[in-house]
Amino acid sequence: MGKGGRRHKPKKNFAAKRRDKQKNKEEWEKAPQRCYADIVRENKDFEIYYKTQSIVPENQWESFITTLQENLPVAFRITGSKAETKALLKIIKGELFEEILNTKLETDNAIVNEAEKVRPHCLPFYPEDLAWQLQLTRKDIRRSEAYSRLHNFLISETSCGSISRQEVVSMIPPLVLDVKPWHKVLDMCAAPGSKTAQLIEMIHADEKIPHPEGFVIANDLDNNRCYMLVHQAKRLNSSNILITNHDSSVMPNFKVTKSDGTKGQLKFDRILADVPCSGDGTMRKNPDIWCKWTPANGNNLHGIQYRIAKRGLEMLAVGGRMVYSTCSLNPIENEAVLHRILSETGDAVQLVDGRDFVPGLRCDPGVSYWLPASKTLQFYKSWDEVPEQWQTQIRPKMFPPAPEEAHKYHLERSMRILPHHQDTGGFFVAILEKLKPLPWEASSLVVDQQETPINITSENDNKLSLGDEVEVEKKGGDKKRNLEEQSKPWGPQRKRKRVVGYREDPFVFFKDETEDVWAPIKNFYGISDELDPRCLLVRCHEGKKKNIYFTSPAIRDIVLSNEDNVKMINTGVKTFVRCDNKNMKCAFRLAQEGMRSIFSYVSDTRKVEVCKEDLIMLLQNDDPHTPPEIEKMSKETQTRLSDFATGSCILLYKEEDSSSPNPLKLEMVGWRGTMSLRAYVPICDAVHYLRLLGADCSKFEKNKFEENRNALKNGNDQVNDDKADDSNSMITDSIDEAKVDEEAA
Repeated sequence: MGKGGRRHKPKKNFAAKRRDKQKNKEEWEKAPQRCYADIVRENKDFEIYYKTQSIVPENQWESFITTLQENLPVAFRITGSKAETKALLKIIKGELFEEILNTKLETDNAIVNEAEKVRPHCLPFYPEDLAWQLQLTRKDIRRSEAYSRLHNFLISETSCGSISRQEVVSMIPPLVLDVKPWHKVLDMCAAPGSKTAQLIEMIHADEKIPHPEGFVIANDLDNNRCYMLVHQAKRLNSSNILITNHDSSVMPNFKVTKSDGTKGQLKFDRILADVPCSGDGTMRKNPDIWCKWTPANGNNLHGIQYRIAKRGLEMLAVGGRMVYSTCSLNPIENEAVLHRILSETGDAVQLVDGRDFVPGLRCDPGVSYWLPASKTLQFYKSWDEVPEQWQTQIRPKMFPPAPEEAHKYHLERSMRILPHHQDTGGFFVAILEKLKPLPWEASSLVVDQQETPINITSENDNKLSLGDEVEVEKKGGDKKRNLEEQSKPWGPQRKRKRVVGYREDPFVFFKDETEDVWAPIKNFYGISDELDPRCLLVRCHEGKKKNIYFTSPAIRDIVLSNEDNVKMINTGVKTFVRCDNKNMKCAFRLAQEGMRSIFSYVSDTRKVEVCKEDLIMLLQNDDPHTPPEIEKMSKETQTRLSDFATGSCILLYKEEDSSSPNPLKLEMVGWRGTMSLRAYVPICDAVHYLRLLGADCSKFEKNKFEENRNALKNGNDQVNDDKADDSNSMITDSIDEAKVDEEAA
């Protein structure tokens, strides 16, 4: 018997747990699955609530509700260097879209030209025509070869990071945040990572700066979703990102090393607070929200949204900007949170109009009047009207400003994107600029980074920042008790959340140039002294170093200075991989993932230029046992390789057309064997490069339509369409499982 007389259940062994898991899986598979198509996309309470809030003009209501009941179109962005994006854009506009526009679909009643049903179009507000939208359903994929080819193209290019599947409205917050390569950026609620990917791209936007000073810290509370975030970030191969796992509403202050060697507090230039929300703006892709929606959803989230936004402003540098965004239509989650923040911060923070960053985007201004409602859809104009039974759900700070004071807050500067504006989901975006320290920052609790005594000012004892509260808890003992006696700014003190999730491998940075594996690597690749070996790390304390990762100096400093404050999930880009071949001068080969980070440091003695025809041959070779022989390559390539030492190297290609403002330049990892040469890149990257070179990559793609035609040609009359359809469904499901095109509510 345990404490209190409770009987403890005996622990199950591993085999029993496995049997239970298998049994649950079988029961789940037998259970009838609910199809989105069967969900009734209606909710009377939803319609009453939003008609009362008047966020949609009366003459647009029918268009609004009709669009909200339709499926969401597919959208994607093109990423990468300017030369690669231009080449990829040319392919998309050319062969892929032309085939779609000329495709005819057989419907139940007639043959309809696909161009009449769907026309791919460029998003007018996204720079350089790099974002596109089109209607794409599973039914189209199964019945149209052109759509199937496009979908396979999107999957392949998404895998190598050249394309990002992302909802249109989700692209807006990073655009209006206006990130520069030198900015310190925090993404407070980052998973699943589409917006984080945009932020990373902006850090690396200037190709003249191979190693930008800026960085992105991407954080999420959910440990499992952090690994989804890792998956997204790894596609971009950046050394300027750190992924953390913490409650962003009470995120501690990050420490950094100042120029004089002392520790200081990190303040961010840009912060994205895409907070958890009810998600009723995502009903077009998540139809089950229609059944679950109630006014209580937004009321219950208002508090955490406010705390995250407030903590973000505390971590923001003076002169910096924070974007507050939700995928909700509800003013309680949007304008009410902004009004509460602005009323507390006074003239230290102001709303900024961000429409200039997204010209061509249709949106409505924020509202200055709304009515909080109970779960039973009773609306209240003031706190005095709220009955006691609803006072835990509706709070005083949820009400709008008085009409005579509304002009002070400029809530109209925020942007509400409605589904019928541009055939998108619903979204809310606001830009907050910090003009000076917040009222409670100037004389609040001071926590000295060098363990000096804590000072508490009596005048501002109720203005303690959330980050400082966490710092105080770490001081422990009498100092914490004194704080609780003098200040309880949010009522009962919250218990610190126990760290949960997977135990992470350590981040072990190289100490200096004396690291045992560094000298052979540096000598073999002729690495410049400009590369600080202390920015290299491994994920183990003992044993052989298998993979070596590279981070920026700023990220290294943050990791080492804050390991005890925040749970670090992932950082660094794989740069060197152990390859214990016999008779090799260096036991490590280059990794394709780290090419952008390491390229400028590697000596020209390990770089070799390859002709276009030879490069295509290398990329098309998919047999690891028979790499292309050097003697079968062009004379130019043979000459360059004649005195080239065996081992890992970098293959270079430059487009010969000098008239192009952005000639195509490719750098990839290769391997110079005794008699052969190999392109050491993943298949998804090989397919990407082949497309850019205008070469045939069909051998790497699966086409069920071609398979069916070949089967019929060979006399097999029974073509398994269902199996082929299931194959394409699996392709679609793989994207859904990876959350590549999903911005979770």
